Amino acid sequence: MSGRGGVKNKQWDGIVPPQCRPNAAIHRFTADLKWVPANEPLHVDIDTKAVCGVGPGMSFANAVKDVLGQVGFVPCAVGGTAIKEWAPESSLYENMIKRSKAAVVERLERCFGIKDLNLPELPIIQVAIASGHEEYMEKIREIQKAIDVKNVVCVDAKGLELTEDKMHLVTDACVELGQMLAHAYLTHFEST
Repeated sequence: MSGRGGVKNKQWDGIVPPQCRPNAAIHRFTADLKWVPANEPLHVDIDTKAVCGVGPGMSFANAVKDVLGQVGFVPCAVGGTAIKEWAPESSLYENMIKRSKAAVVERLERCFGIKDLNLPELPIIQVAIASGHEEYMEKIREIQKAIDVKNVVCVDAKGLELTEDKMHLVTDACVELGQMLAHAYLTHFEST
């Protein structure tokens, strides 16, 4: 999720909630494969065909950084893409794998754990969709919530406030989703 919080009329308002502020312990991997301090919008150089704003990432990172010590993002999200566009061997999938492998080479200790990266213990937190075409949304949500796979947890975004387009989360909802993701991570994957 690249984040559209604070985006209206194809412009980001530049407002960064306190939960999303930069911190020295939080970094992001840029489109040109370099680690830099992370700040909103996280996907600004990745999801380049749309205006990026606040997403759940920085809220998540700020909520888990004290437990983890360091947080590194490898942004790969591209808005408006269908899940089938992320199938193995697609350009989006291949770019995600390339970026993730490069991040690992640059000493990122926690990254993806999917088969192509040879990290089978990858913690995966999926978000049950909160918006979409109504005729399909509930069926997709049912499928998402029914997944019973080791290391996969589902966080339900239904009920979070949407923008006027009824497709994206407002800034406060992005912050709340980040907190929900952090809680899921700390509850299911981090032994304290």
